[in-house]
Amino acid sequence: MTVPTPSPTTPRGPLPPRIGFLTVPLMINLIYSAITLLFLPFAGPTLTDTTSEMVKQMGIPDLTVTPAQVQTALWISFGLTTLQILWVYYTRRAVLDGRNWGRVSSIVLAVFSLLIPPIFTILGIVMLIGAFDKQVVAYTSR
Repeated sequence: MTVPTPSPTTPRGPLPPRIGFLTVPLMINLIYSAITLLFLPFAGPTLTDTTSEMVKQMGIPDLTVTPAQVQTALWISFGLTTLQILWVYYTRRAVLDGRNWGRVSSIVLAVFSLLIPPIFTILGIVMLIGAFDKQVVAYTSR
């Protein structure tokens, strides 16, 4: 009989205590992005009204925003939000699997989160604390 070798997808040892500093903010970001994606199709009339009001306040008479431009902006937002959801999902999975690229990706997401006050700034700080924890670094060193 031979000793079974662990598969490369199983992480080493138990989860570190501060791994939640990475996974919980990533899950919050994932849920927030999914809710944003669900409400995005209903943003067309609001976006049209807001842009026309801004144009009036700025005093630019020749600037008009057509419904096609609003539709294009919404589709671009839909695509970017979908890419963000996939990025956050696979980053969270990689961190839980103990992969190094997941920790690096979560650091990048944390730095981007710092730019969105107030809630995501706090989540970004928490993620950076968790990403540089010694036990988390050791866990994700594959």
